[in-house]
Amino acid sequence: MAKYVLWGEYCEDVLEKRAPYRQAHLDGLAAQKAAGTLVTIGPTQDLKLVFGIYEAENEAIVRELVEGDPYWQNGIWTNYEIHPWIQAL
Repeated sequence: MAKYVLWGEYCEDVLEKRAPYRQAHLDGLAAQKAAGTLVTIGPTQDLKLVFGIYEAENEAIVRELVEGDPYWQNGIWTNYEIHPWIQAL
């Protein structure tokens, strides 16, 4: 299965703005992790960027997961990039 790296940006005042969507966001990520699609995800310490690693058949699946996330749908993530990744070790 192919691996993909996600880099995205958070909106301004993310801690306040994410509150209504946080539980749904976390529940969705937990389901992705349980399914084996999401390897890891989290914010940078300054809460400016999000980083994630996915395993999926293709990039379209990863984009669908990102764009179906409440953080994307409600403007908490303001943009993102997905890059195919070759894991060396």
